[in-house]
Amino acid sequence: MEAFIRNDQYNLIKRQAKNLVNGHTAAQHEGVLKALKAMAEENVTEVFTELNEEQRQLLSPITTVENKEQAEKFLSSLKPYVIPFKKITEQSLKKLFPKAKKLKMPDLESIDLKETSYLGWHDKGSNKKYLVTYFDENLIGVQGTFTSANQKGICALCNGYEEIGMFIAEVKGKRTEKGTFTKRGNYICQDSEKCNQNLTSLDKLQDFIERLNK
Repeated sequence: MEAFIRNDQYNLIKRQAKNLVNGHTAAQHEGVLKALKAMAEENVTEVFTELNEEQRQLLSPITTVENKEQAEKFLSSLKPYVIPFKKITEQSLKKLFPKAKKLKMPDLESIDLKETSYLGWHDKGSNKKYLVTYFDENLIGVQGTFTSANQKGICALCNGYEEIGMFIAEVKGKRTEKGTFTKRGNYICQDSEKCNQNLTSLDKLQDFIERLNK
């Protein structure tokens, strides 16, 4: 069977498994546990537009999760079917950011591509943050200034409560306003690795990238 689970979908499944573990720890009422199982199963299956029978069978043990050991075993059985982020070379990154003459590269070898929905790294020397992801099946790169907020807040990409900072990119004006630029941005995670782990949907990430590429 081919890989069919995106990183964000795997994170959602992981969250549902955690909810079941917490539910079995806190609740003793059979009716409550039954409702939790049904909700977890529904939340897991509805993030996929289409599932064949083999894929459904792989996901169905979510309802049997009661403790941490069972959750880890279930999640380990899914990991081989997580779609890795397509491998990127330093050369392809340079093409995405041609104006960055001294582009500081991330350590590509250390990145777990199965836990990646987007690449993000901060060059503190130039105070730039770089985001790379796929949008409409094309590899897109966005760069902007990044200023730490020195506090926790809600990230505009993953909706997690993490250490955040203001990411601001300059966007070209409309065709009728040639030569003009508009600054757009929002608060996003300081740590892109944590952000990737928090993502349970690509919607906010895709919306953010679209706003910066209009």
